[in-house]
This record gives sequence, C-alpha cells and structure tokens, in this order.
Amino acid sequence: MIYREAGDFKTTYAADAQTFPIKLDRIGYYTLLAVAICVVPLLINDYWANAILVPFLIYAIAAIGLNILTGYCGQVSLGTGGFMAVGAYACYKLMTAFPDVSILFHVLLSGVITAGVGVLFGLPSLRIKGFYLAVATLAAQFFLVWLFNKVGWFYNNSASGMINAPERTVFGFAVTGPAASAAAQYLVCLAFVIVLALVARNLTRGSIGRRWMAIRDMDIAAEIIGVNPLTAKLTAFAISSFYIGVAGALFFAVYLGAVEAGEAFGITKSFLVLFMVIIGGLGSIFGSFAGAAFLVILPVVLKIVGADWLGWPDDIVAHLNLLIVGALIMAFLILEPHGLAQLWRLAKEKLRLWPFPH
Repeated sequence: MIYREAGDFKTTYAADAQTFPIKLDRIGYYTLLAVAICVVPLLINDYWANAILVPFLIYAIAAIGLNILTGYCGQVSLGTGGFMAVGAYACYKLMTAFPDVSILFHVLLSGVITAGVGVLFGLPSLRIKGFYLAVATLAAQFFLVWLFNKVGWFYNNSASGMINAPERTVFGFAVTGPAASAAAQYLVCLAFVIVLALVARNLTRGSIGRRWMAIRDMDIAAEIIGVNPLTAKLTAFAISSFYIGVAGALFFAVYLGAVEAGEAFGITKSFLVLFMVIIGGLGSIFGSFAGAAFLVILPVVLKIVGADWLGWPDDIVAHLNLLIVGALIMAFLILEPHGLAQLWRLAKEKLRLWPFPH
C-alpha cells in the first residue's frame, strides 16, 4: 500500500506538526484544491451551483463557526439562525448605504457586526452553561428574528417586508442580482471558505484553541491553571458569530438574493447547522465540511432516487429525509459522538496498518 509514513521524514517541529503530516494527504488536499479552483468553475452550471456547491460552501462556514463555539469551547448554542440573520441584514444595510464599496468588504463587515452581537448574547455564558445556556441562545434566536420582522428600518420599510440584494460585481463579474454568474458566485464563496477554514484551523491549534478546549473539558480546572473564562468564552462567541455572520451575508446576497427573516433564518436553520456539526463531528474542522456536505447532498439524492426514479410524492421524500437525519443523529450521539470525522480518522488508521491487525 502507498498510504504510509515510511520514508516521509520530518526534520523540523513545524513539519511534524503540520495539518497533513503524511505526504499522500498533502498531495490529495492540494489536488482537490486545484480542481475546486481551476476545473469546477469551467464545468459548473446553475443547477450544480444552486442545489449543491454554493449552499455547501456557505453551510460549511456556518458549521465551522458553530463548531468553534460548541465543539471546541463547549458552549451550546441554538441561535445560529438568528446570528445568520444579523449577518444578512447587516450586509443588506451596508449594500444599500454604501453602493460603491465592494461586496467582499460588506460581507466581512457583516461578520464583524455579528461578532459584536454574539458577544452581547454570549455574556450569559459567564454565569450559566449547558441546558440553561442553550435556552438563552434560543431566546436570542427568537428575539433577533422578531426584531428583523417588526422594525422597518432593517428592511428599509419595504412593503413586502423582504430584503433584496442589489446587483454587485467582483472583478467585473456579477455575484448578486438576477445577472449573477454561477461560476462567480461559487468562486466568491470558495474564497471565503478557504481563508476562513485556514484561519479556524490555526486558531484551534494555537494557544486560543487550547484555552477553548480547557474550558470545554473542565472550566473550573481551566480557571485554576490560569485560563480566564471571560476572555475564552467571549472570544469563542465573537469568532463563532463572525463566521456565522459571514455565512448569513453570503446566504442572503450570493445564494438567495431575497430573504425574509422568519422564513430563511428560523429555528429550523439553527437546528440544521447544529445537526451538521453533530453528524460531521464536534471539535473538528473537517467534520464541519463533512456534516455540511452530507446534509446538503442527502435531500438532492433522495429527490433524485425517490421522486424522479421511484415516483414517490414530494412530502414522502421530505419526511424520509427527516427520518434519516434523526436516526443518524441518535446513532452518532450514542455510538460515535465525534461523527464522520472520527470514522474518517479510524479508516485512515486502519489503512496505514493494513494488512496487519489493528
């Protein structure tokens, strides 16, 4: 077998601690990245962009954000949909107030605004945790959606109550509005995913990530050894909310183009992202991608097999999707709490030792 460490020598600490220490993993990663950047934009069409690729990339950002808070820092949150709404409405207000500024800056500023809101709603985590913190973030979810529905300033007093993304371009290619190009939308989302995933990977492997994991494992012991719970928890809420705000801004401006807070960012959105993290794997950047890919592709596969091939009604296919997701969540929580990421790690370990017993 070629999947071995034999002969792959490390002469520095940096080489030994890199994200992909095995040469074959590095080759596979860079090959996949090259295909995603150079090949996919040439072959993509509207169906692949709108049904799979663009939502997968956006949900991956949101799942990474929630994983930072829940998987790495141990702070349970059910307010992901509300924070995505903050990012979406912040992006809309920035786009309408500053039409000459690039959409890329609007998305980043939307993440910064969402980070501030996340810190505000993260303050209760200094006193409560577990189920009580989940209820507090759930209250934030309902409050934010109610706020965006009731205060007309957020949607510029539109009669419909919806926000519509004005047409914006990046390097001359339309990424929002009816004239948007599928390849341009995909590349913009891919650029954000690559940068944010790299930042998240370095954060979780550094001193900040170690403080988060110390709080997650035992907050009292972490405080005794010198970890400040206030800064650790609030930085987790801030960075997590930044990622989720960026995802919300992209979800509104690049993917949907027009949203209404109650429909697009309701409680179901919060549970969807949470399910991605649970199925993909808590405390894993790869798990965030795996969970997002699974829950984006599953409805498409069920529709093709169930509705198109077998002729099942759409409501049966939708209920089957819920049944499968619910069964998988129970199975992973009971049998493998670290999700698909752990299964992938175990498969690689067995492959590295094959054909010897493990």
